[in-house]
Amino acid sequence: MGLVSASGQVLDLEILPMWQQQPLSARGPAAVNIERLDFLLSSLALQRTDGSWLESEDWSAFYSLEKGRLKTRADGVPSGKFTAIRFDVGLSAQQNEADPNRLPADHALNPNVCGLHWGWQGGYVFMALEGRWQNQAGKLDGFSYHLAQAPNAVHVEVPVEFQGGGPITLTLNLDASRLFQNIDLTKDATSTHSREGDPLLPKLKQNIAAAFALRSVRYDLYQASEKTTTAAANLPPGTHAYPLAITQRFPQVTLPADNPLTQEGVALGEMLFHDKRLSINNSQSCASCHERNLAFSDARTVSLGAEGQKGTRQAMPLFNLAWSQSFFWDGRAASLRQQVLMPIQDAHEMNEKLERVVEKISDTKAQFEQAFGSREITPDLMAKALEQYLLTLISQESRFDQTVRKVAQMTEEEKRGLQLFVTEFDPARGLRGADCFHCHGGTLFTDHQFKNNGLALSPEDLGRMLVTGKETDKGKFKTPSLRNIAATAPYMHDGRFATLEEVVEHYSSGVKRSATLDPNLAKHPEAGLQLTAEEKHALVAFLKTLTDETFISATDKPQIAKQP
Repeated sequence: MGLVSASGQVLDLEILPMWQQQPLSARGPAAVNIERLDFLLSSLALQRTDGSWLESEDWSAFYSLEKGRLKTRADGVPSGKFTAIRFDVGLSAQQNEADPNRLPADHALNPNVCGLHWGWQGGYVFMALEGRWQNQAGKLDGFSYHLAQAPNAVHVEVPVEFQGGGPITLTLNLDASRLFQNIDLTKDATSTHSREGDPLLPKLKQNIAAAFALRSVRYDLYQASEKTTTAAANLPPGTHAYPLAITQRFPQVTLPADNPLTQEGVALGEMLFHDKRLSINNSQSCASCHERNLAFSDARTVSLGAEGQKGTRQAMPLFNLAWSQSFFWDGRAASLRQQVLMPIQDAHEMNEKLERVVEKISDTKAQFEQAFGSREITPDLMAKALEQYLLTLISQESRFDQTVRKVAQMTEEEKRGLQLFVTEFDPARGLRGADCFHCHGGTLFTDHQFKNNGLALSPEDLGRMLVTGKETDKGKFKTPSLRNIAATAPYMHDGRFATLEEVVEHYSSGVKRSATLDPNLAKHPEAGLQLTAEEKHALVAFLKTLTDETFISATDKPQIAKQP
């Protein structure tokens, strides 16, 4: 289903339901829990700069909060500038009255896909907004608002400026709180099925038209939402799926099956990440050593504990953790869920006991109930919440990424640095490169392995060997990602290098030989690569293109209303 032809590029339209955190005046004293928000779209169109509209042909889409179905696609977007997007919440009379049994099994309007066809009554429900609300007596009542019938389709137009010609993802917010604007559940009807003369219908239509707003424009393609969003059937009761936007240029990801990402769980995890009560003297949070503007590192050579005690290693940056198979510089934690509790208990870090943390954060029982359906606070649920939050820290929007997608450009020097980065050092065969890609190849810029990279070792820290006890692991540390490398100085496990220039010089001339030196370094001449000043400068220039400014400056996240 396209806009023009197969020769154009694809447009992914993502819609993220959101809630205001504060109580809504439209509800009066009631608290609302939305359990179902399903809707159909049609008549997609894009506005050109001259005011004319590029209209779709037979385009329709089904979105479902419950099923985590938050994205759909249109093909054939041509080159050129556009200034707005338009669509209908609902269907045309022809679409609404067509025989649904003739549709393909995977069609958005197939009753088995959307579940919104009225069956023997004919036609579709265009939007199903259902849930429960707390009445003045404190009891939970239900509400069921259904928009239907072709004349009631709601026209939505959202201003947005973007350039066609490449893959595009438009993300809209659907402010679910706006759907209740001027509707008082204590006085108005709790049910509407779009019958003629229903006084609630005009309010609902007006609210739907005003509920959509632009969130972002991204020139990329993202992994299918069903791969990164868990269906509602697998979520804790009353929670809502948290959608991750992960580029298709990254490897397919597997999220924890026993800890599905929810908006409530992620919000709880983010709160705990910033809570200083997790430390012995309430002075240090996880965020104290992992600051967003530093790509969740801390700019120290080695980390400092809550009581000022000096650690032995630098705090690793935190992003793209869904692809990691072990954690810490030495890999002593086999899972992210295991890792998050270890700094709390480590004598060199937060130095607190988990049972005391549980006592100190007892005022967060309501948030734990929102996220997991239980007011009990346990270390396991703390770990699950922190795991959920950390898994959302996806970094994929550097200038290098934009260059790959042809929406930005690198300088000639940066291009030279990239060429050196991906070229082996083998002068005998006419190859003169920096040979970086063996350990830092791929779109994640890490192989997730443990390598001896030729550092002069401290007798007190022999790396991976301290975990495995194997001599063959002496001096090996986890290969960090080079993404955001310009924001994570100083460098190496002990922060011994203050600048990227020092790092490049190490690989050019400072590698120390040992029995466990990585073969890709040991194959180089004893004198090293001996890169020229121009080559070293080009390498540093390229490495700086890996900084994701969007990631390190982000502050906004979808929030949900507190449940009763």
